[in-house]
Amino acid sequence: MKMNKVVAILAAVAVAVVLAAGPAAAQQKVIKIGALYPLTGNLASTGMDCKRGVDLAVEIINGKYDLNLPFAKEEGIPNLGGAKIEVIYADTKGDPRNGLAEAERLITQEKVVALIGAYQSAVTKTGSQAAERLKTPFVCSDSSSPTLTQSGFKYFFRVSPHDGTMARNQFEFLKDLETQKGKKVKTVALIYENTEFGANVAKMQKQYAQEFGYEVVSDIAYPANASDVTSEVGKIISAKPDVVMHAAYITDAILFTKTFKEMNLVPQGFLNMAGYIESDYLPTVKADGNFFYVRSTFALDLAKKKPMVGLVADMYKQKYNIGMGENTARSFTAPFVLADAFNRAKSTDAEAVVKALLETNIPGDMILNPWKGVQFDPQTHQNIHASAMLVQVQDQAYYTVWPFDAASREFVWPFPVWKDRK
Repeated sequence: MKMNKVVAILAAVAVAVVLAAGPAAAQQKVIKIGALYPLTGNLASTGMDCKRGVDLAVEIINGKYDLNLPFAKEEGIPNLGGAKIEVIYADTKGDPRNGLAEAERLITQEKVVALIGAYQSAVTKTGSQAAERLKTPFVCSDSSSPTLTQSGFKYFFRVSPHDGTMARNQFEFLKDLETQKGKKVKTVALIYENTEFGANVAKMQKQYAQEFGYEVVSDIAYPANASDVTSEVGKIISAKPDVVMHAAYITDAILFTKTFKEMNLVPQGFLNMAGYIESDYLPTVKADGNFFYVRSTFALDLAKKKPMVGLVADMYKQKYNIGMGENTARSFTAPFVLADAFNRAKSTDAEAVVKALLETNIPGDMILNPWKGVQFDPQTHQNIHASAMLVQVQDQAYYTVWPFDAASREFVWPFPVWKDRK
């Protein structure tokens, strides 16, 4: 009889606690988001870079850290009762068809409430189509094709700059090179993989070459993941451009670097995108990567003006025993943008989250990237503050060299001839 009384009292207390806790206790305690990345295949190392960035961001959101980042100083998402984020990863294998299938699976089977990813623009294109059809928010922090934010999608948002912005930045650099540094450039050669990413980069580069008054003397598309590019490099040599602009992922970046050296291609400068800044590039090509320019949205030398960059980079290095790079820094931002939207929406309902994303206004001092912040254009859903900079490889490390007033090192121009390099 006494035992029955004890049980009854405990049951009553339990009910009272639940009632007293109110709606906050009834809130979802785990919020599942899906992440699309190439975790196997030619871009596996890049996919893992992105994954580590996402994992660190989620660890900071879910934990408690003395950092000036959204929700870092409290555990979980406050307006959802301290709910924690759980990331369900899907391996796209770098294939748009897999991106589509995995996006659908994450939404319909894993029941994720939002997506992030997917690094490659071609994969993000199909994944965002699935998200749109299934009415699921998709926050992209890594894919750069302009077409992704030209589709009129309701549920797709991009944090980082697109290739149009970054292509323009390349030509702004060339113009500044002339007007501020007295270095004259007249002709450029374009070489790019024939994918969603490469074709759109070239399209924008041709547009800005005309606008800024540069002649395109070579326009070469080639199959991604090529095994031999001597023919392509030979065409560039014959065209004798002042500057070579290459858009490629890491496998091709490594192959072209090797071939540039073997065939002794020495323009005034190389201005590159994507693969030349991925984490496996410099460890593979070593000193042969010196003096290449790469567009970027992050560099470790940003820590000189933004100390939080150094704090997060140290956490990353300690956790993974590898330096934080651009792809990691970009992917790191997406979970914070989503968490901020969940918190202001006080919900994970898709329509409420979309409304909150449209009202996003994260200040620049609360992100790693060198932007004024995160705010989305109401029509395109592109972050209006996203921009790029140019880094140059010197001493087998990346240093900001443009804009010139933000440079941490003096740029090297022209490109030193291969035989004279140490």
